Amino acid sequence: MPPHLSADRSATQPPGRGPVDSLISQTRRLKGDVDAVRRGTPADTADPRDRWQRALYDLALHQLDDLDEYLAQLRDGPLPAPAEPSPPTTAPAPRRGALPSRVGSAEWNLLTDEVSWSGELYRILDRDPAAPPLTLDELPSLVHDEDRPRLTAMVTGCLVDGRPIDGEFRLTRPDGSVRTVHMMGEPVLGSDGSTASMWAVLRDVSELRRCRRAVSETRDSLHHRGQDAARAEHRLAVEPQEAVLSAWRGSLRLTRRGPRALDVAARHLPAATGAAAGRHWYDALELSDGATLLSVGALTGQGVGVASGTAMLLGAMRGMAMSGTEPGPLMACLDRLLGATGQPALGSGLCLRYRPESRSLAWAQAGHPVPLLFRGGTGRALDAPDGIRLGAAPAAPYGQGEEALEAGDLLLLHTDGLVPGRSGAASVRRLVGLAPQFTEGRTAQDCLLAVLREFGDGDREDDACVLVARVAS
Repeated sequence: MPPHLSADRSATQPPGRGPVDSLISQTRRLKGDVDAVRRGTPADTADPRDRWQRALYDLALHQLDDLDEYLAQLRDGPLPAPAEPSPPTTAPAPRRGALPSRVGSAEWNLLTDEVSWSGELYRILDRDPAAPPLTLDELPSLVHDEDRPRLTAMVTGCLVDGRPIDGEFRLTRPDGSVRTVHMMGEPVLGSDGSTASMWAVLRDVSELRRCRRAVSETRDSLHHRGQDAARAEHRLAVEPQEAVLSAWRGSLRLTRRGPRALDVAARHLPAATGAAAGRHWYDALELSDGATLLSVGALTGQGVGVASGTAMLLGAMRGMAMSGTEPGPLMACLDRLLGATGQPALGSGLCLRYRPESRSLAWAQAGHPVPLLFRGGTGRALDAPDGIRLGAAPAAPYGQGEEALEAGDLLLLHTDGLVPGRSGAASVRRLVGLAPQFTEGRTAQDCLLAVLREFGDGDREDDACVLVARVAS
């Protein structure tokens, strides 16, 4: 497709690295300023207004984190698209994965009638990748009835009057649910000044809108229902964490399938009293180099500050893993990050990087129960590399372990409290005793259910997380 010139730049010319780096620096300075003000707001207070303000600061930081990620992508260029995307018959529900939220792009050439969509846009719009992209006339057919006039007005204003597009609309999905999409675009002018094509970037903002609604609902609840202050505090503790934590529960279908891939299932087990909500996490993330990141962990304490710290650690872990940082150095960076926060806390965690091409596992731990490896009807704890709890000592060293896995191997990761009343070697013995049941399980979900049958019931003093990953044949 020949490049068309807009009023002030080439349509295909990427922005200079210098200006984008400057924007990234400004964004990070703003994040630091917001966080400094946020730290001055009490985390645990009886004043409903203080709790509401704290939630708004958390939301602002979440959005600035998104902006930081997108500017970094703009500077570094797009990731290479897969050669043969696997078309799902039904698009999966939105979940947080490699990026804070999903972004796709499109261009409609008015001179040649050619339409170009990125692979991610097909997923955002729930379209079969094998189907042709929709024309501008066909695009409104996907949009919620109430929002079609708005989309039509935005596109018409762009093509006829040359106005940039910046607005939102809702998509009605095949299962009847609704997804919110933010669209930004501009006309591209030909040499004669007429509109030659239109490009657009579309972002799935459903999670961001959900988070905003949650803050608004919390504010109204604090204003109108003072007697529910304890319940509102609990929600404020977990919602900032949920803004970046995995939305999936139970079984996770990774988009990269085939030989040597991982089958993953996980579950969060809440405490009977609901105490200490938001401080435990589990995560599975597909990385750009084809590897898979697995992690579990927890922070000490409870309340909004701990939940925010958990979200901060997990967000930092994802970002460093995407940049190629290995588990050992990654843990050392998390230790320094936790030590530099305004609210000191202790944390424990596991970070594992699985490379499917060699079935190799690199991992590190920070004062956390080690992974259990099950093979051939038996189980054992992996030999732990050096690593103490996060935030316990400045500049603590963190080693890295390596493990060669085989087809059918099963990894079990968990946080403290999974086995009620047991810890350390006693907990390991109870979990290793599940090996015969894991042998009978065909999927990671089957094995997760075996763990839940054994340890999921009863009054739990503390919440816990468990993650199971099986190596495909």
